[in-house]
Amino acid sequence: MSLSPQFGSLQPTATQQILQGNYLQFNGAGAGANNFAQQFLPEVYEQEVERYGNRTLSGFLRMVGAEMPMSSDQVIWSEQNRLHISYTGFSIAADAANTNVINLQAADGNTVSVNDTVVLLNPANGAEAKCIVTVSNTTAGAGSITVQPYQGVGLVAAGFMAGAIALGTGVKLFVYGSDYGKGSQILTNSAVAGPQGNQTRVSVNPSFTQYSNSPIILRSQYTISGSDMSQIGWVEVATEDGTSGFLWYLKAESETRLRFEDYLEMSMVESEYNQVAATAATNPGTQGMFAAIQTRGNVEVGFTAAAGLDEFDAILKNLDTQGAIEENMLFLQRQTSLDFDDMLASISGGFAGGTAFGLFENSEEMALNLGFSGFRRGSYDFYKTDWKYLNDASTRGGLTGISSVEGVLVPAGTSTVYDQILGTNIRRPFLHVRYRASQSDDRRMKSWLTGSAGGASTSTLDAMEVNFLSERCLITQAANNFVLFKGI
Repeated sequence: MSLSPQFGSLQPTATQQILQGNYLQFNGAGAGANNFAQQFLPEVYEQEVERYGNRTLSGFLRMVGAEMPMSSDQVIWSEQNRLHISYTGFSIAADAANTNVINLQAADGNTVSVNDTVVLLNPANGAEAKCIVTVSNTTAGAGSITVQPYQGVGLVAAGFMAGAIALGTGVKLFVYGSDYGKGSQILTNSAVAGPQGNQTRVSVNPSFTQYSNSPIILRSQYTISGSDMSQIGWVEVATEDGTSGFLWYLKAESETRLRFEDYLEMSMVESEYNQVAATAATNPGTQGMFAAIQTRGNVEVGFTAAAGLDEFDAILKNLDTQGAIEENMLFLQRQTSLDFDDMLASISGGFAGGTAFGLFENSEEMALNLGFSGFRRGSYDFYKTDWKYLNDASTRGGLTGISSVEGVLVPAGTSTVYDQILGTNIRRPFLHVRYRASQSDDRRMKSWLTGSAGGASTSTLDAMEVNFLSERCLITQAANNFVLFKGI
């Protein structure tokens, strides 16, 4: 029996009988086919199914930073350089006749003075030598110094090296003090040779490194015609921003707004400077967090549970050479977060059979609590959380076999600066957003209506346009304290 009657051949029956003549075909197409409009309206579930849960990705910068106004096209800040004098880019001449001449070849010149006491470290053989500077030349090239080991012999005889040391070998020199004779005097004119014990010191001027960033303008728009606004299909919705109720076209506007708010944060994280000369003047770009860390911070490639604690301790040792900020936050994708859990579980006192159960009370009943939200290693505290942006399938999540971002370590530090807009000293997080604003125009997050529908009466356009705009940039200060985790 064929159950495909043509329109007009249907014959209703008085009783419920399954016949060819009273079968309604609702999935037909084309002229004469039965469909919902020809018979009756279908049963419609009013509430939308939230199959992806909370779809928004923003929130990271609200947790670790702040937002502050600015009034210029550029933000410039200065970061202090190191306090003590040290060199790594230098060569040492052959030790013939016990000369011990060190060619510093430093970009900032020679700042080592006669009678300074220095430590020389040679990673090639693990040797070190403590010396006093006997000659300091600041005129030839980047400068050179002559040192005398305290053993009274040359550097070769002292076991520091076997022959001349070339550039790029990793030998390090740093000043740890000075050693002057009784009644000595520091001269101010380097052109005059002083009597025995009198020496001219090289003036060490404090230096700093200057950085800058510029804001970008982000825009979006949602449009609906006046005709569509006159016939609304109502659906009960609950959106990520906490609103709920019966909406249709405004739901689309709401999702456009949520998407734009996500773009505000994603742009601050992902943005790059535009290196294309033809378009750089119009669209210069801005430096996001990932780019700032890769340029000025630390990058850890291929962190895995197999590498374990040794690899993580190497990160801590590197942090010791930087700002050594005690409290840090780890924002990780799922696999990297699990690697940290496995690493911590393997050294837990209650580790047994692959399960860490003695986390708090040494109780086996807590065996199902396999995650760690915080831990302390050495002198550092770490707070770990999943970063949805790295897990979401529509962004960086769901990828394998690609050298992508797997997490970031953000220091919980602040810097004290004078804010010209507020007119006072304020404490700013190392990671914060600056947005354009003035007394007449706040461009942090602007929205306005245009057109002739939906309450707007600004043009002859038979539609409602919802416009969104923001102008902002991210300031990543002290990026040397950040760590970016990347896959292999």
